[in-house]
Amino acid sequence: MPANRKILMLPGDGVGPEVMAEVRRVIDWQARHRSVGFDISEGLVGGCSYNACGQAISDETMTDAMHADAVLMGAVGGPEWDGKVPRHCRPEAGLLRLRKDMALYANLRPARVFDALAEASSLKKERVLSLDMLIVRELTGGVYFGEPKEITTFPDGTRRAVDTQLYTSPEIERIAIVAFELARKRSGKVHSAEKMNVMETGVLWREVVTEVHRSGGFEDIELHHILADNCAMQLVRQPRQFDVLVTDNLFGDILSDCAAMLTGSLGMLPSASLGAMDGNGTRKALYEPVHGSAPDIAGKGLANPLAMILSYAMCLRYSFDGKEDADMIEGAVGRVLANGLRTSDIMAKGCTWVSTEEMGKAVIAEMDKAI
Repeated sequence: MPANRKILMLPGDGVGPEVMAEVRRVIDWQARHRSVGFDISEGLVGGCSYNACGQAISDETMTDAMHADAVLMGAVGGPEWDGKVPRHCRPEAGLLRLRKDMALYANLRPARVFDALAEASSLKKERVLSLDMLIVRELTGGVYFGEPKEITTFPDGTRRAVDTQLYTSPEIERIAIVAFELARKRSGKVHSAEKMNVMETGVLWREVVTEVHRSGGFEDIELHHILADNCAMQLVRQPRQFDVLVTDNLFGDILSDCAAMLTGSLGMLPSASLGAMDGNGTRKALYEPVHGSAPDIAGKGLANPLAMILSYAMCLRYSFDGKEDADMIEGAVGRVLANGLRTSDIMAKGCTWVSTEEMGKAVIAEMDKAI
């Protein structure tokens, strides 16, 4: 892999710098043993950026992100800034700007249950054992961005709030294509979730996804349509029926969090946000763990770095075509868990507690054994 591929690291707030340090440990190991090299730069995002320059992300850092081949981000936010800074400067505004300016429309949220953690799931072990599904959420459209979006107060004091659910056919087409392409590399099955029984956007969603499947060269993919509320029920009833689940922004937000708890801990879940493919076959991309900044444990060595490490594995897989190296990292994580090593969030009877740094070093030790 060429050494001039650029990764921008944005550790962020709270435990972000701690978990990002363990990713750097993995990257350095790969540079020594796998000839996987990157030009690494760092920047500020979130509350730490606001403290430094009065913005949740500076124009300079945003420029760096636009020119990077991939962005790795830790987490943002915390009580230091909650309700104490202007809304447009809140830490989360940095993440929203990254998504908007980089046009990251496809959010990938894996829900994978490692065998050693099946007991930690909120469901019975036999329901989730070997679960490995991928939620593909449309990220830049829908009710979160539709206009009008307002609260109106009438003369009699009555207040009315309006949020607009809005989708165009091209927005649906491009996220459907992502889902079908990913399914082709997995088990070849896609569920598409919407509410066509009560929402016009759901009607359009189902029509467009069906047409992309029919005429887009995806006849080899098994397509199932499912109502979003039934999908939530089925995730709890029989989650292993799903492989790739594609849905809109609102339902994706809800269903991905539901699926997250099937795995037992947010500290284990990575994510990717992808933009459109350009003429050179590359796309802008942001990778981050699902968990938050956890300011209450920041600096104490208690954070679980595995979601951040697995986010980097997704980066290798989707931005750098590094399937073998991604598989190596994911395999090492699985063996560490099988060996009974646990951070506080996934601690279980009979296991051995380790710190953030010790968990990162344990992953490296398992990678050493694989070469």
